[in-house]
Amino acid sequence: MMLQGCLNGARGKGFHPAVPCTPDELAADAVLAVAAGAAELHMHPRDAAGIETLEPDLVAAALAAVRAAVPGIPVGLSTHWGIPPGGVARHLLIFRWRVLPDYVSINLVEQDAPQLIVEMLGKGVGVEAGLWSVADAERFVHLADARNCLRVLIEINEQDPAEGLAVAAGIREVLAGAGITLPQLLHGFDATVWPLYEEALRLGLDSRIGLEDGRDMPSGAMAAGNAELIAAAVAMRGS
Repeated sequence: MMLQGCLNGARGKGFHPAVPCTPDELAADAVLAVAAGAAELHMHPRDAAGIETLEPDLVAAALAAVRAAVPGIPVGLSTHWGIPPGGVARHLLIFRWRVLPDYVSINLVEQDAPQLIVEMLGKGVGVEAGLWSVADAERFVHLADARNCLRVLIEINEQDPAEGLAVAAGIREVLAGAGITLPQLLHGFDATVWPLYEEALRLGLDSRIGLEDGRDMPSGAMAAGNAELIAAAVAMRGS
């Protein structure tokens, strides 16, 4: 299985003091995450105030710093609806990216997901199709470009593990029924991080671990940072 490190997401220093925000912080954390066992990285660049950004110069600076620190490691970015300026207006910034990530995540719950998938694939950027629900999966499998995506992200937001596992199973059933054989990355959020990671191990699926999704170790203790979380995940898979 491939293990991706999700370094920061929408989390701030108030969530955990080790959340990396600046290009230098992201680069330093990337080195530790890869050394701990992450094969790919997912990050959300920030502006000087620590707010998520899609601004081309800031995206380029974050990508350049991380790529210089961990050459050859694929790096992906989020395009989510809430990143300023928010909504469809964020396309104006994404279209101006001069330095491109290896892939982007695009959530099917967002109304412009089909258009953004077409545009990113047209630029040669891989697409992780984020599915939060069975409805998202049903929308995804009917897209003309569904099979051209890099992978499917089965992203579980439910906080009850049993409910989360049921949603994940439903999503996978829709994908199988449509003959979608893309790689699947399964992950949870906060209370479901480790139960969903264990399910990914059981099913032989890719997964991700990092402060974007949660700050707690399997024991329930707060991790020192991304590297400790990733090291724990690697230990659980036994390699």
